[in-house]
Amino acid sequence: MGLSVWTQDEAGPYQTRPYSGASWQPVNQPRQQDHEYVRAGTAKLLTLFHPASGQVRVKGVVESRNPTLHGWLQSELTAVLAELPPVAEAVGDWQSWEQWQQDLQLPFLPYRELPPLRMLLVLDNLAGHKSESLVRWLLEHGIMPLYTPLSGSWLNMAESIQRILKRRALDGQHPQSTSEIIDWLEAVAKHWNREPTPFVWGGKRRARRRREPSGRRLGGSGAYTRPRSHYQPMPRNGNARDK
Repeated sequence: MGLSVWTQDEAGPYQTRPYSGASWQPVNQPRQQDHEYVRAGTAKLLTLFHPASGQVRVKGVVESRNPTLHGWLQSELTAVLAELPPVAEAVGDWQSWEQWQQDLQLPFLPYRELPPLRMLLVLDNLAGHKSESLVRWLLEHGIMPLYTPLSGSWLNMAESIQRILKRRALDGQHPQSTSEIIDWLEAVAKHWNREPTPFVWGGKRRARRRREPSGRRLGGSGAYTRPRSHYQPMPRNGNARDK
């Protein structure tokens, strides 16, 4: 329908403690983590993810209460909307709003007073995500919030990208402060965006319907990545060089 689909989530809290994980060390000299550590606070990661392109927008914070989360989310969504096609090319009739709302029981404005629908935003089913001020702001900017059901956070693809960022930033490390955790997470997200991997929705039922491999499954959600087709197998017979 020409709509941009984004997902949002908060990861953490991450403590200032040793994190298990693999690391490169000399032979017979394994890296040893401290058995004692000082609790110097926790950090969280605000995440806004676009599965179709793999692009992720993040911000490290020490707390994610509504004023912090809503202010950051509104700023990032405003930037995303500015990059979308002009309103004339978006889904502009009020019936498109009705198609997506279906018993959400949110403080909706009259559909005919809303701007063209331009984006679907998937969020967890938390009370702060349903605050009237945030929902009204989303609707007034052409964004339809869609909430995962209780015990259904795996339906949010942001869960998968957060696991990847956390693993790359913290596994095998021992951060000494929350600022280190934030710097490492944001740096990993920056490098990820240089060559992002698109995510697609997958699962057993989808695989049976399509009768084709779904790709590599990602932890945390029902997301998959497509296998790369650059690999060329070696010939089984004859000299590979001559081939």
